[in-house]
Amino acid sequence: MDKPVLAAMLSISETKLSDDEKKLFEQFNPLGITLFAKNIESKAQLKNLTKEIREVCGRDNVLIAIDQEGGRVRRLREPEFRSYAAQIDLGKTEEKFGFETTLQAAHNHALLIAQDLHECGINWNYAPCLDIAYPETSDVLKSRCFGNDEKKAAILGREMIDVYIQSGICPCIKHMPGHGRANVDPHLQLPVIENSLSELKKDFYPFWFNRHAPAGMTAHIVIKDVDDEHPVTQSKAAIDKIIRGEIGFEGFLISDSINMNALSGNVVERALACLDAGCDAVCYCFGSLEETYALCKNCPVLTDKSLIRLAKIENIFKNKFKDIDYKKIENNYAQVCGAIEKYNDKYDATETLRLMNIKPQEN
Repeated sequence: MDKPVLAAMLSISETKLSDDEKKLFEQFNPLGITLFAKNIESKAQLKNLTKEIREVCGRDNVLIAIDQEGGRVRRLREPEFRSYAAQIDLGKTEEKFGFETTLQAAHNHALLIAQDLHECGINWNYAPCLDIAYPETSDVLKSRCFGNDEKKAAILGREMIDVYIQSGICPCIKHMPGHGRANVDPHLQLPVIENSLSELKKDFYPFWFNRHAPAGMTAHIVIKDVDDEHPVTQSKAAIDKIIRGEIGFEGFLISDSINMNALSGNVVERALACLDAGCDAVCYCFGSLEETYALCKNCPVLTDKSLIRLAKIENIFKNKFKDIDYKKIENNYAQVCGAIEKYNDKYDATETLRLMNIKPQEN
């Protein structure tokens, strides 16, 4: 009988597993590991790290995840990896080239990222963002949206989702059911959305259009029209009524990082509140051994329903990666997107919180 799988995506502290991390992962069998910039120093090192994670967890299909959206959110960086445009800039290419060319650029964007991930042993990407950009949208999110047109976001998002799946990479759409109206950064405080559900239908649309996606991430936002006390991530009412109900999403649902200040309580309290609300798993990002141990000791394993959803994700990993002319694709992508700024590490919200040593607040 297979060993039960912990309902948590964990994280690590350095560029290789410590002995203590190895013991924890062997004992508790986490759903997977999310990697951050602090865990990556070179392509060769990253390949060794993902291989080591699989060996320690004892599962070839253990989830190894990363945020590789493009723009300000990319963990794989120059010079060993390609530069990728922000989603907002991809959306803007329609003004110059027309929608069909923009759609092809979105296709190529996902295809090239999938190749990078595949080469390094990564099988899950927290992308694409299907949020809608508004004038009030927080700066932490605005450039990560395709724009203000919900139909454009839906179609470009679907193109990326399908390319990732065909390439053997699991995409994770975010931030459900739509984060665009938040005018504060959830890494720092809890956004509250005053709009009615009828007004929010525009925000829901890209997620409804892509409800077939295998995985989705929740938003740390309060939608007062459904639950005026709890963020969606920890609201059974919001998950049942909006994400599983109105949107009709049936895929694997994971929380956004439980380390954000939008949530309160210690990491265990945060995690259990997410799972009780209906998340299949939680995402822990700080890499603290003490907190990781507490989470492993207290977090439940995946439910039968969650295992069924996970099995569909594991089927994606069977898709064979295509051996095609990636140089030609790269050139076409560059012609449409133009010069892309090299990554600037001045804003990595998760790492900023960690380095500031901001700990989860106690209730």
